[in-house]
Amino acid sequence: MTASSPQVWLPAQFTRLTDLPQGLKYARWDGRPPYPTDPAEVEFYVPPLTQDIDVIAGPLARMTRLRAVQALSAGTDELRAALDRVPREVTLCNARGVPAPGTAELALTLVLASLRGVPEALRAQEQGAWEPRVHSSLYGRSVLIVGYGAVGSALEDLLAPFGCAVTRVASTGRRTPRGPVHSVARLPRLVADADVVVLCVPLTPDTRRLFDAGLLARMKDGALLVNVSRGAVVDTDALLKEADGGRLRAALDVTDPEPLPPGHPLRTAPGVLITPHVGAFTPALWPRLETLIRDQLARFAAGAELRNVVAR
Repeated sequence: MTASSPQVWLPAQFTRLTDLPQGLKYARWDGRPPYPTDPAEVEFYVPPLTQDIDVIAGPLARMTRLRAVQALSAGTDELRAALDRVPREVTLCNARGVPAPGTAELALTLVLASLRGVPEALRAQEQGAWEPRVHSSLYGRSVLIVGYGAVGSALEDLLAPFGCAVTRVASTGRRTPRGPVHSVARLPRLVADADVVVLCVPLTPDTRRLFDAGLLARMKDGALLVNVSRGAVVDTDALLKEADGGRLRAALDVTDPEPLPPGHPLRTAPGVLITPHVGAFTPALWPRLETLIRDQLARFAAGAELRNVVAR
């Protein structure tokens, strides 16, 4: 290793991230001051694992030699916006596919919990009440997966034992061994037939508030909307109106705004279940991220093309 070896910043949380490629200088940062080395020397940046974009973007303006950023999430909308303000070309890579198993698992959990009345049972438990009720079942229901990528495909795997009629939607239509993937242009018709709608799309200008008042109004009475993508894919005010009226139910791992402020009406809306953006976070996530980081660093050290490039 020489003094001219490229500097790499890694997240301090990854204590088991060892056996790293030779030819690079490594420093670890936990997202708090002071910086471990001069940011101006950093060429490859793996931000700390946090949802706080201010922490992630904090050193970017001083990283005058930065060439690549490896995000630890599949969604990179806020990080991409921060990099757009950097006056140089930086390759941004995401963790596409890595969070899929955990996110799909939580999506299924939210569906089952909502349909089987688990939130109501918990409230009754807290109040010391015993209130047996008959709730819906997932078996044989129609499920619309909006955003048929790694998460959507993993979710369909999990739905298989329930005998659901699965309809798939992506930005453009295509055929898969499982069946057709419909274009997003067909959403207004498809949502009307779905008992459960699960959102797995990335947040882009095209998907921001994709589920607005008009599209939500097309969903069938009593349908369940599940969002494990990004909160801004759904118009919160429009969803609140549908939930307050009792026409739709919702299960949300993401919200807009996020974090959801104390006292926000979404917190107490009837038929709404909320988890705090934890879909990907299971113990299985860490080794999968470590494998991705090692592979990307090996490619970077060798001057090879990086994987999962989303912007340059």
